[in-house]
Amino acid sequence: MIKTKITESFGIKYPILSAPMGPFYTTELSVAVSEAGGLGVVSHATLQGKSSIKDMEKQIDYVIEHTDKPFGLNIRTARVQTDHKIMLRKVAQLSNTNPKIREQLIYLLTSAGSPRNASKILKQKAPHIKHYHVGPALWLVDKIFASGCDGVVATGTEGGGHQSYEGISTLVLVQQVAQKYPEKPLIACGGIASPEGVAAGLAMGADAVTMGTRFIASSESEFHPNYKALIPPATARDTLLTTGGFGPIRLLKNKYCLEHGALMTKEEKIKQELAYDLDGFMEDLYRYEIVYTKGDVDNGAVPVGQTCGLIDSIMDVGDIITSFTNKAEKLLKNLCANIS
Repeated sequence: MIKTKITESFGIKYPILSAPMGPFYTTELSVAVSEAGGLGVVSHATLQGKSSIKDMEKQIDYVIEHTDKPFGLNIRTARVQTDHKIMLRKVAQLSNTNPKIREQLIYLLTSAGSPRNASKILKQKAPHIKHYHVGPALWLVDKIFASGCDGVVATGTEGGGHQSYEGISTLVLVQQVAQKYPEKPLIACGGIASPEGVAAGLAMGADAVTMGTRFIASSESEFHPNYKALIPPATARDTLLTTGGFGPIRLLKNKYCLEHGALMTKEEKIKQELAYDLDGFMEDLYRYEIVYTKGDVDNGAVPVGQTCGLIDSIMDVGDIITSFTNKAEKLLKNLCANIS
């Protein structure tokens, strides 16, 4: 059994988390991951055009009705996500008034913006929730810990979905964070979809790993079958970084991705965000919605990491978590056995 700061702190059996993958829903996936002994993370989903607060409450209620295991929640704190402070306060309120939520919702991951306001709200109103933030570069990790976050998810550019302009690989970033902050909880994310990836993340100093694309290609995830079917035959060369709603985004190459245009610079993207109107935002969201609801994988945005090149089948979540951890443990034991 592999024990780390994360497994001990979160009370989970295996050092594996599911990645939040908003705007898509990962509610059923989160239940499956937590039930299997990992930590499921509910996405900040925005596809249904509902009140984000009520939608979040509905997802949390679904999780606590279907599992008694710990789970996490993602809230984006980007400029265009204007409701994130309200969502954070609501999470704190729910946690303080509902005993099951307080017991089970142990992890809150903020991303796509600054963690400062979130850290302040959580420390004041719900200090029992572990607050982590996504860090794509060491200088940003410095800011994350300076803001008071409990831990960091070090995310490299290999991963699917929204990325940063830093372009740092998981391999380099996890080592940097582990060296500079050995006492801080660290989760490795991006480019991990195999037992070897789990072992590598732990060997580099991470206390757990997060996987997204591998869990999309699972029996229990609520992603459309057309979406899932694209992953096993894809190669690591079949993704492309282009411009998304919060900066660069890694998508599977399809008609939409190739026609979407070149990646904007950071300055161009900020200018675009400041000029965003509702029509522009809804058109961007529509490209994700048609993938999720209709399975239109030609004209919609299909976030996938380079790890698609490691995946050759759809697997059950429980098999992913147990087999990956067991083989990672054997790999690490064999490595230690070769040291004399």
